[in-house]
Amino acid sequence: MSITFNADEIFEMAEKIERDGAAFYRQAAKNAADGKTKQMFLDLASMEDKHLKTFQEMRKQLGDREKEETVFDPDNEAAMYLQTIAKGHGWEGKKSLTENLSGNEKLEDILKIALEAENNSVVFYSGLKELVPAKAGRDKVEAIIKEELGHIAVLNEQLALLQ
Repeated sequence: MSITFNADEIFEMAEKIERDGAAFYRQAAKNAADGKTKQMFLDLASMEDKHLKTFQEMRKQLGDREKEETVFDPDNEAAMYLQTIAKGHGWEGKKSLTENLSGNEKLEDILKIALEAENNSVVFYSGLKELVPAKAGRDKVEAIIKEELGHIAVLNEQLALLQ
């Protein structure tokens, strides 16, 4: 039996990923050596917060059909599975990433970590998009991908300023 996810479930994962991303940037800001760097990370955290709100709003706008259960799941195992995916998809959900920030990292290194993470997010959402039937809101998942591509553009601009 193949498992598919509806748009509501995808947005649940996206919200978790964005919360974790904001926490990463706030920890990086806390460890920043100077005010300018600290502000840049706080701005990135704010972007993650904004995307969280965007995803929450998009989720609110889902129709009943886009929230329909796609599999029989009396023990709520699918939700637990989705949270596991969101926690370990490649970066933002990894607990150890934030915990491992010592404050000794170079700005360029943190930006590269973040850039890799955002790229992984795009790959993650692109793969999940294929699990969401068109009638269940695949176009909404595509909107998430566009939001993440915006993160990548900002991070690339920041890296270019350092070189």
